[in-house]
Amino acid sequence: MAAPALTNQQFRLAARPVGLPKDSDWEFHSEPVRDPADGEILVQVLYLSLDPAMRGWMNEGKSYIAPVGIGEVMRAGGIGRVIASKSPAFSAGDLVSGSVGVQRYWTGAANDRSAALRKIDPAVAPLPAHLNALGMPGMTAYFGLLEVGMPKPGETVVVSGAAGAVGQTVGQVAKHKGCRVVGIAGGKEKCDFVVRELGFDACIDYKNGTVKEGLKAHCPQGVDIYFDNVGGEILDAVLARINLKARIIICGAISQYNNTTPVKGPANYLSLLINRARMEGIVVFDYADRYSVGVSEMARWMKEGSLKTREDIVQGLENFPDALLMLFEGRNFGKLILQVAPE
Repeated sequence: MAAPALTNQQFRLAARPVGLPKDSDWEFHSEPVRDPADGEILVQVLYLSLDPAMRGWMNEGKSYIAPVGIGEVMRAGGIGRVIASKSPAFSAGDLVSGSVGVQRYWTGAANDRSAALRKIDPAVAPLPAHLNALGMPGMTAYFGLLEVGMPKPGETVVVSGAAGAVGQTVGQVAKHKGCRVVGIAGGKEKCDFVVRELGFDACIDYKNGTVKEGLKAHCPQGVDIYFDNVGGEILDAVLARINLKARIIICGAISQYNNTTPVKGPANYLSLLINRARMEGIVVFDYADRYSVGVSEMARWMKEGSLKTREDIVQGLENFPDALLMLFEGRNFGKLILQVAPE
């Protein structure tokens, strides 16, 4: 008796959003799952990573990666289980991580460079952690801080979005490198988490006070490294406190992603001149050939208990549109992940 045919469900981009993505910007599509051809594999998606960068991928225009095309499956990193393979690179049952898209199943060439599939070991850490500290956010934090920020023991590191996927790891890596770490987050619960659970030295609650006053209180000697995830007014406030030869790492600007007016640039940029400081962007894909280095070190820290992760997991592929909005409305606490199927 033949096995029942599988049905794939996908979220495809139907229109380019203006401001926050809305329901009409998506098409929920169903189609039969095709069997893999020679050299291909079939992956059942278990978890999807929801990241602020996804909003940028929906826009048309030049960027570090091609935009998602209208009618295409929305791009997303994820974790899945190989359920059929016609490639020697993977076997049925293997757990893999890569760009699988917002859908229930992914079928394609095992060596597809755009998918960049790699095997993961669930014994190293729970699967969601492979989309957090051991995934793209963790690699962004690790290489952004160490390669662009070049921290030295005793320096003061400030990180915005401190309770988010990238920010929580930046702060912990900085502590491992002997730095004083000050986070910026929204709300007492998030600030308490980064200080008490993650080991930050202090946290500025931008919802209950001003960042300017918080920086004055917690960074009396100024700021040596700023890891920016939010942009806007918070970036300006930090630029006013930077030290000589400071390094500003531009990772993201979530405060600006859904603007319907031009993106607001830094008003205090002359502070870079005065302090002979440097501002540089980080795109994690530039370090893809070295991911194993970051994964190895942070997996060791996790095993030792000196690096912690927090994931906010939403159940159900059908909830993707609303779950994505959580990122831009501050409703998530930790790395936001969509669970598509049970492990």
